[in-house]
Amino acid sequence: MRLLIDTQVFLWWVDGASKLSRKARAAVADPSNDCLVSLASCWEMAIKLSLGKLRLDEPIDTFVPAQLSANRFSLLEISFRHVARVAKLPFRHRDPFDRLLVAQALEEGLTVVTSDSVFPKYGVKRLW
Repeated sequence: MRLLIDTQVFLWWVDGASKLSRKARAAVADPSNDCLVSLASCWEMAIKLSLGKLRLDEPIDTFVPAQLSANRFSLLEISFRHVARVAKLPFRHRDPFDRLLVAQALEEGLTVVTSDSVFPKYGVKRLW
C-alpha cells in the first residue's frame, strides 16, 4: 500500500508518541508499505518552527532528511498537477497544507495516514 503520512503523524512517529492509533502504527511499521511525506508537510513544519509553534532537536534541514532515511520514508514533491487539483476541491477544510495533501492523495492514488476525519469527505482513503 502507498501511504501519505500527514505532518502530525510524521512528528508523532518520530517522537514515538502513543497518540498514533494501533492501525496507523502497524501500517507505517509494515515494510511492505511505501510511506511518503509530502514536501507540503516539510513546508508546514518550517512555518511552525519560524512561528515558535514547533520545536525540533536539530535544524529542519538535517532533521527531515535524517528522519526520512531512518524511517524508510520517501519525500513526495509538489507538482503543478497537485496544485491545480487544489483549485477543484470543495472548500471543506481551511488548512492549506491539508488541502494540498488531499490533492496529492487524489492525484497519486494514496491512502492518507491521519487523525483528521475531514479527509474522507474529499473521497480520500484515510487510515487511522
